[in-house]
Amino acid sequence: MSPSSGSDDAAAVYTYLGPAGTFTEAALLRIPGAADAERVPSTSVNSALEKVRSGGVTAAMVPIENSVEGGVSATLDAIATGGALQIVAEVLVPITFVLVVRDGITELGQIRTVATHGHAWAQCRGWAEENIPRAEFVPASSTAAGALSLLEPDAAYDASICSPLVAEENPLAVLRSGIEDNAGAVTRFVLVGRPGSLPPATGSDKTTVVIPLPEDHPGALMEILEQFAARGVNLSRIESRPTGQKMGDYFFSVDAHGHVDEARMADALAGLHRISPAIRFLGSYPSAEQSEVSRPSVARHNTDEAFAQAHAWVRGLRGGS
Repeated sequence: MSPSSGSDDAAAVYTYLGPAGTFTEAALLRIPGAADAERVPSTSVNSALEKVRSGGVTAAMVPIENSVEGGVSATLDAIATGGALQIVAEVLVPITFVLVVRDGITELGQIRTVATHGHAWAQCRGWAEENIPRAEFVPASSTAAGALSLLEPDAAYDASICSPLVAEENPLAVLRSGIEDNAGAVTRFVLVGRPGSLPPATGSDKTTVVIPLPEDHPGALMEILEQFAARGVNLSRIESRPTGQKMGDYFFSVDAHGHVDEARMADALAGLHRISPAIRFLGSYPSAEQSEVSRPSVARHNTDEAFAQAHAWVRGLRGGS
């Protein structure tokens, strides 16, 4: 199903946040074998992940983090609850946007409504305030969905912000290109499947976990962070999300550099489990940035060899040697 599973890619069925032409599909197409496999669009992250849980598809590609807006809350929440899931790969996609318009719109001054996804609007808000200040933002389930709505005979909106791919693959009129506020913005996508074998460690990996806060007390977050810090595990992302159970009840969604097959990561996860037994392991997988620069620097006392020697020493003490 993925770069890790070893199963027949030709038989895999993937879903993504649709319709066709979204950045999410562009991310999926970077997965080996996905271009030749069956691809099924989903209308939401929840829908995509439920297809995975039910066995309707092999895996789902969903956005999880943006370099401008941070974590994608819909994904963080959906993956943290419900049936167990596992991240098997990540993809980084550079993000650029175009403004497409319905028939009859030829000037920016004519635009009164813009339908697009909330994250796209956030990344183009500055441009919009300067160039179409009177335009109202209308949320759409995806950038592609907002754009394709302009092709309907009685289009309800004047314009949409979408990826260039949508405009290229459909008869959409592009009024402006490169309208993003931050050139070089990147969205991180993850390929999510059902729990199974893990991708092998590469030396440049990430591990994702969801850690419920079992008890709110002074130093509770510090106790969690210390499990990583004491073992030399660097965090690339940590976000708090409400559980929805009651006010003040949160979980932490964490990405850490390293693989569960590495002693320092395994030891950190064991420590976290002691603190929060309901911790949810969401997978260890190769980092999208496979380079010497992306490989974490590990102090000698946090290497696998150091952990092995320390455990051997303790075993010797217990054995009387």
